[in-house]
Amino acid sequence: MASTQVAPWLSVVVPIYNEEESIPHLYTHLTAALAQIDKPYEIICVDDGSRDGSFALLHELADRDARVRVVRFRRNFGQTAAFAAGFDRARGEWLVTIDADLQNDPDDIAMLLDKAAEGFDVVSGWRAHRQDPFLNRRLPSIIANRMISWATGVTLHDYGCSLKVYRTDIVKHISLYGELHRFIPAIASWQGVAVAEMPVNHAPRRYGTSKYGISRTTRVLLDLITVRFLLSYSTRPMQVFGSVGLILGTLGSILLAYLGYIRLFLGSPLSDRPLLLLAVLLVVLGVQLVGMGLLGELITRVYYEGSNRPIYAVREELNGE
Repeated sequence: MASTQVAPWLSVVVPIYNEEESIPHLYTHLTAALAQIDKPYEIICVDDGSRDGSFALLHELADRDARVRVVRFRRNFGQTAAFAAGFDRARGEWLVTIDADLQNDPDDIAMLLDKAAEGFDVVSGWRAHRQDPFLNRRLPSIIANRMISWATGVTLHDYGCSLKVYRTDIVKHISLYGELHRFIPAIASWQGVAVAEMPVNHAPRRYGTSKYGISRTTRVLLDLITVRFLLSYSTRPMQVFGSVGLILGTLGSILLAYLGYIRLFLGSPLSDRPLLLLAVLLVVLGVQLVGMGLLGELITRVYYEGSNRPIYAVREELNGE
């Protein structure tokens, strides 16, 4: 069994869900690539509720190699939760995320780390020659990447590529849920970090089947709205809800003042005027949105002052601290 006396310099986080065919090949290829880097490392494999023989294989690897740490979820919580569990346990100065299906090339890790050494806190892989079907994988990805870049102000060609390098202290302070793992570079940019992108190799899937389809695009787009809000107004929700509420309320008040004038001074009846209903509706919406802003401020205060809870449940760990 490999020694654990030396603290790891590099932590590699690998989310795994029903990948029993690829795990032996992944371990062989990944350890060979990490040996070339010649730095102490750990591999954190997060079994996201696999129903095949993935955990049994990971158990064998953990018994043979103490650098392999295994986290097993009670059920399938999703890739974001798997990354979050790995981030929570990472001990290295640098952290690498990579998929288990071997479509990402472990040999590219050294290149990304070299780029990070130039002064970047996040280096994202770009599958410039992606080996996936165009209609249901690449086309939605192209659209989503452009929307994310536009909405967040952090321009990347490939937010969905799992092969990324992070300075560990960056991701330790990011709370993940939903599909937010793909937005980490954008969220990290709020902290003022330097982000770079490099083309990486991408291979066709040789083992197992893809766990993602075009239906995932809807969830990503909804999370994009969340990220946009988090980046701009997470600590000041009153400014977004209150601003819209004031605009609507002011417009409704002006309409009511106008209607009041023509009723009191011109004697015109209001019972048949749809404008009256619109004015009342605008005022009510304005009051509601300002109230939502106040509630948002209270919730934000509770969130930042309260304790953080994990978004996953662990069944067992191997070679953990």
